Amino acid sequence: MRVTLGEHAPPVGCDVVTDSRATLLDLIRTQAIVHGKVTLSSGKEADYYVDLRRITLDGQAAPLVGQVMNDLVADLEFDAVGGLTMGADPVATAMLHARAASGGRLDAFVVRKAEKAHGLQQRVEGPSIVGRRVLVVEDTSTTGGSPLTAVEACREAGAEVVAVAVIADRASGAEEKVREQGLDYRAAYSMGDLGLS
Repeated sequence: MRVTLGEHAPPVGCDVVTDSRATLLDLIRTQAIVHGKVTLSSGKEADYYVDLRRITLDGQAAPLVGQVMNDLVADLEFDAVGGLTMGADPVATAMLHARAASGGRLDAFVVRKAEKAHGLQQRVEGPSIVGRRVLVVEDTSTTGGSPLTAVEACREAGAEVVAVAVIADRASGAEEKVREQGLDYRAAYSMGDLGLS
């Protein structure tokens, strides 16, 4: 598969997987890392914030997110991807489009933070995941709270969750908590990869 980023295509013979991964890492380092005191969704304080929405919603970076995340989980069997709105939404959509661009098929779904009180009153939106193998994704995770909330909602909706995958792992306990639920945990990048360890 060949990827064109603006006017710059990988050189002939270039390993596209490695190139996409390196390019995405560079974009994360230059565009998504904000230094300064911040309070994370977990309530913990940090000296930096990795704002991956600057990446997952960026026209150049989002296609790379789809490629890198699909490569990360290429050995797993699943046919739908999603997670807790809103960090997971653009990740799942990027994966759906990248899979389609390579001739495959992948559905996406959205897990609401609370069940809707009107309409169909569903917590999981999109194509039905009942009886399907699904991958739960997130842009980044500190404690694992968001992906585990999504895992619970998917299981309640009748899906089989095969794994949790994130773009960047903050190494703050998410992996351990996910594995305690009997699930594989994958991260495309560590804080060390981002130069933050």
